[in-house]
Amino acid sequence: MTEPTARQVGIKDVAARAGVSVGTVSNVLNHPGAVSQERRRAVESAIRELGYVPNHAARQLKVGLSTMLGLVIVEACNPYYGTIGLGAEQAAARAGLGLFSASSEQNAEREADYLHRFEQQRARGILLAPVGIELQTAREVADRGTPVVLLDADDPHFCRVGVDDYVGGRLAAQHLIDLGRRRIAVVGEPSRHPQVVRRHYGALAAAEERPRVRIDFLSTRDMTILEGRRIGELLAARPRTERPDALFATNDLLAIGLLQALTMARTFRIPEDIAIIGYDDIDFCTNAVVALSSVAQPAPRIGATGVELVEEELEETVGHEHRRVLLPPTLMARASTLGE
Repeated sequence: MTEPTARQVGIKDVAARAGVSVGTVSNVLNHPGAVSQERRRAVESAIRELGYVPNHAARQLKVGLSTMLGLVIVEACNPYYGTIGLGAEQAAARAGLGLFSASSEQNAEREADYLHRFEQQRARGILLAPVGIELQTAREVADRGTPVVLLDADDPHFCRVGVDDYVGGRLAAQHLIDLGRRRIAVVGEPSRHPQVVRRHYGALAAAEERPRVRIDFLSTRDMTILEGRRIGELLAARPRTERPDALFATNDLLAIGLLQALTMARTFRIPEDIAIIGYDDIDFCTNAVVALSSVAQPAPRIGATGVELVEEELEETVGHEHRRVLLPPTLMARASTLGE
């Protein structure tokens, strides 16, 4: 039996390859949440192997284009993502659209489930702040016709919007170096947060331009206030000669935890003994026990640009090219680095 070519492949071929009914294939394409994970994976594998391309234009003509957008963020407890959501919601409202939000809570399976649910509800498009760099489910959803726009992530398969993290890391380190700090520790979780790696590289680049500046990296389990406290307690237990004189926390939650732990230790003066700078510039920075310096990201603009990119992709049904929008970060210097 000859293998069907990409032009010949139909839904029956996919069903035969996957060992399921035609109805199951149709459900995977149109109502993925109604199909078991095992069968869905079998069908998706068959689609990739055979190169099957559904007729999305015909589907949209039949059901019409939704006025609902989906947003999947990484964690609901982080105010940064809430501000992104606010920007997206306001932009959607201006366009006469609605926005429904969900949080993966750092769980890749939960993220995939929400992507399928939004697809099943025929969302107009999905804004995704992904967990890690594995984007297979997002690619499959996009390939089936639902635009997916990445927030704070970079993959050429998608339109994406974020801040130049390399520049942001450089800004943070340069600020500390200009204040005379020479032993700087970058704090963050790199394996699931590529932006942490880019911020670290930016800090290293700033240090290379100045003699006798040392940049260390303290790897964390996650990016929470509790984890910042844990790292802060470990630093407080070190001999004074082995402590950094500045901390660059790669998000504000870590920075807040570090600040809390070091001030509670009562043996540190912030910033005289250790300067601290965060990243994101959430509202709490100005209300911390010591006002927290941070690298600001234009979070509302990120959300609004994500909505614009979805609409752009829907309008350019022929010849659309995915593009990346990089927004500039801004240094916000406060008492945690400058002093009172």
